[in-house]
Parts: sequence; C-alpha cells; structure tokens
Amino acid sequence: MPKLVSRLRASAPDSFLAALAVALVFVTFLVVDQKHWWQLKPDYTFGWLVPAFVVFIVYDRWAKFQVLFRVAGPSPLPRLTQAVLRVVAGLILASGLVAFLFGAVYRAGAGATQPGSLALAIGFAGVLLGMVYFNTPDGQVGEVTGWCAFRTDARLRVTALFLFPALIWVLSAPLMSSVESTISLFLLRKVVVVVFTLFSLLGFPLVQEGNVLILPHGQVGVADACSGIRSLTGCLFAGSFLSAVFMDRLWKKVALVAAALVFAFFTNLLRSLFLTGWAYAYGSEAIEGTLHDATGYAVLGLTCVGLFGLMPLFNGANWRRWLGTESAAVIGKKAETDLAGVPAATRR
Repeated sequence: MPKLVSRLRASAPDSFLAALAVALVFVTFLVVDQKHWWQLKPDYTFGWLVPAFVVFIVYDRWAKFQVLFRVAGPSPLPRLTQAVLRVVAGLILASGLVAFLFGAVYRAGAGATQPGSLALAIGFAGVLLGMVYFNTPDGQVGEVTGWCAFRTDARLRVTALFLFPALIWVLSAPLMSSVESTISLFLLRKVVVVVFTLFSLLGFPLVQEGNVLILPHGQVGVADACSGIRSLTGCLFAGSFLSAVFMDRLWKKVALVAAALVFAFFTNLLRSLFLTGWAYAYGSEAIEGTLHDATGYAVLGLTCVGLFGLMPLFNGANWRRWLGTESAAVIGKKAETDLAGVPAATRR
C-alpha cells in the first residue's frame, strides 16, 4: 500500500490525489443510494457496471493525466478568461455541494426516492468537476492558435477527461416519475402508430384504441410491450461508455451517443413489430415471460453491435483509404508502424 501511494504521489499533485480521495467518499455514498434502484428497476440494472467502468476510465486515462500534470508554464488563456472560468467552476462546485446536501437531507428524511437520488447524482457531478478543475495545476499543451487556446489549457483538458466519470452517475440515477412517464408515453405512442400503420399496410387488420392494439387473439399495449424507455437508458449508457473509450473528439462522442439513441428507438421498434406479429399469430399471452425479456436484451445487444460497426466511420484515414485518396506508400508506412508495436485497434 505505501508503494502504491508513493507511485501515485510521483505521478500526480497531492492536491489532485486528495480531491480524488474526497470524490471516492462521495462515490461510496452514491453507490449505497443508487443500488436500491439498480435492484428494483430492471431498466437501471446496468448501474452495477457504472463503478467498474468509472474506475476503468480513470485508469485508462491516467497516462494522459500524467502528461498534462507535467506541462510547464502558465495557462495560455487571457487573465479575464481565466477569471471567468474560475467563477464558473466555483459556481458549479458550490451548486453541486448544495444539490448533494439537498439529496442527502431528502434521503435521510424520506429514504431512497427518485428526486433525492437524482439530486445526489447531479450534485456529485458538479462537485467532482469543480474539484478537478481547482486542483489541476496551470499549464499549456501545444501551440495556441485562435479559439483552440481552450484546448491547450491543461486545467480544461483534465476536467474534460472527467466528464464521463462525473456525469455517468446522473444516467444511472432514476428519472423523476413525471419525466419518465412523459418520455415513456411519447415513445409508446410513436411505436404504436408505426406498428398499426405497418400491419394495416401489410393486410393484417388491427384496431387501435389509444395505446392499445386489439388483435384477433388478444391485445398488445402498455402491459404487454415496453415503450422503449428501458432500452433507451441502457443503450444511452452503452453509447456513452464506448464514446468515452474509443472517441477522441467531442463531436465524435456526441455523434456516437446520438447514434445510440437512434439505434435504441429503431431496434425497440423492430422488437415491437416482432412481438406484435407473434401475438397476432399465437395470442397475446405468448409474448409474456421469457420471449418478452429476451427480446429486450437483444435490443441492447443489437445496439452495441451497431455502435461497434459505426466506429470505423469516425476514422478519417479509413475514408481516405476507401475513397482511394491515400497513397499506397502512406498506407504501407502506417502498416509498418502498427507492426512495430502500436496496435491499430488502440488508435483514436
């Protein structure tokens, strides 16, 4: 243990390590609070993976942190900009402390509740990002060119690398019932309309009554088919993790998360079409139990496969190779570099 502490102190400032130690205490409280929902609500079962994934992300990025800690010199940003950023970071930190305190008091009085858990998660995100910003030393990374000065500021770079470890807890906390019901009802209506229209066009008569489809052998509605809210949260988590691990630009991360949402909707739509067709043929009771749950897990699996399939599209070198605009000499040189010990799969 002393050797581990010595190695950490040699690779990061003491104030930064102290901030991580404080964050670990907050995380322990979050896990104790959120595990209630991870056990109770099937759509938040992925929460059990959140602590492990957060540790993995921090460990995976530790080498980047070390580089950013060693850069010398003052911040490349103007003094006024630095002052504004400090004020913003201070407000985020203070707001996070207030939100976390509110969630803790709410939980102490009412037990595990959705508003309390969400307040704790939002509060922790603000506290962690604020502490990371204030406990990272100033420094400049690379040359400053125009608006890119923000990207060369060491404090901002380190804080940006902590976005996933901070914000993922908000996703693993349950939404408030009113918000969750609104989203679920919206998705359900869209799915019901598409299923009804497609079956009608194919010559299979259905009767739509609100969010319920009347079939020859029963009915399919809210009680029989998910609206997609479960797959939406799970796929959003998967997309967030994959973007944090494999994407190196903000626009790529946002695009991959957006793709996860689109995949979640369309794969859930396919699931609803399949379940409705199965219920049409064998009765509404036939889609309950194992079939219903198995298709739900299949949605998450198909979304992950789809996201992995999209990743090569975010690599500019692949497009140049596919379009034939990259010379054979350049491709050969890159292949030699890969064979020299730099796996291509680890490239961003």
